[in-house]
Amino acid sequence: MAAVAGSAADRRARFFELHERDALFLMPNPWDVGSARLLAALGFEALATTSQGFAWSIGKRDQTVTREELVEHVAALAAATPLPLNVDSERLYPDDPGGVAETVRLLADAGAAGCSIEDYDPAAGRLDAADVAAERVAVAAGAKGDVTLTARCESHLYGGTDLEDTIARLVAYRDAGADVVYAPGLTDLGQIASVVEAVGIPVNVLGLPTGPTMAELASVGVRRVSVGSLLASAAYAALVAGGHELLDEGTSTYARSRVPEDLRGQAFG
Repeated sequence: MAAVAGSAADRRARFFELHERDALFLMPNPWDVGSARLLAALGFEALATTSQGFAWSIGKRDQTVTREELVEHVAALAAATPLPLNVDSERLYPDDPGGVAETVRLLADAGAAGCSIEDYDPAAGRLDAADVAAERVAVAAGAKGDVTLTARCESHLYGGTDLEDTIARLVAYRDAGADVVYAPGLTDLGQIASVVEAVGIPVNVLGLPTGPTMAELASVGVRRVSVGSLLASAAYAALVAGGHELLDEGTSTYARSRVPEDLRGQAFG
């Protein structure tokens, strides 16, 4: 597969246009250049990084990747395919030099078409206060230029069940300048429909094994579906299963499942 076609500005414009269409689009999450090129070869219209999948790929736990490591990763993936790339950028590193605004600028310079900001503080083990989180969204919005900004309420990933609070946060983030909102962990179609109706801007949903189908999500107006670390997790699970087979059985039947040669050729040249 050829490297990037079109400028970063062109890809940011295409990414924005995907959100303007009255149709759901899928945005899977590669974790390295190879997985990005394979997904692009399958025909997806956009890609997104995964903070957890990338952390695993460099032997780290999620939420321990440095800003420098993330920016380098984004530059590599943005250069790997012609597709718009959204960045799972966690909290946008508010405590690093220049804070949120500088992180947004660095990601844009690396080729990002979009980036996200979360309201969960892993150091404190809780959500940021809603007003603090909204202010950070506003800072990111002020620095983003033509980058599409997604604001995330993380409550439902950490045991939260208060949909009213989630919606209130997402509305506040919208009002602070977010282009897209996202509450990963929601799986009830009725609750997702309530979010879509309340916020009035594009909504991203995390595609989960226990969640609605893509057709069901489209039927309630969801604009974008991503899968976070699920593809990376499945790939690593296959590797571990193959390793166990080698150790325990001394066989390699795991190799019966492989990427078709024509797809490999299309992705890797």
